Amino acid sequence: MNATATAAATATVFVWLGMVLAISFLEAPLKFRAPGVTIPIGLGIGRIVFRALNRVEVALALVTLAAIAVERPSGAAIGLTAGIVIVLAAQLTVVRPQLNRRSDRVLAGEKLPRSTVHVYYVGLEAAKVIALVALGTYLLTSG
Repeated sequence: MNATATAAATATVFVWLGMVLAISFLEAPLKFRAPGVTIPIGLGIGRIVFRALNRVEVALALVTLAAIAVERPSGAAIGLTAGIVIVLAAQLTVVRPQLNRRSDRVLAGEKLPRSTVHVYYVGLEAAKVIALVALGTYLLTSG
């Protein structure tokens, strides 16, 4: 990859990583510990925050794909980028809709047990973080 494309891809990947870490692994669990934040309020906030995060993630994925595609990327860059995009797609098309349906029910007043689907989302977030770290590190060391 050329220096400009590598720099753009690297910056984008690390911004993306920071956003996922800050929101998914810091803001999301902490909001429920704040005084006065009930489950319905926390879910309402979470839906707005994650909807915004996911939109930004799609934009960051497109920028990353474009920057990596500018030059002939290595197999490692292609594989890591594809893995990240697949994880994001699974979150957006499979897991998030299930979580949204569940949160709709909770917000409507239903008392439901803890969601096991949430564990899949967190697992995918962890996999995405690992892949983003790997891709960012690879881009830093290969450029």
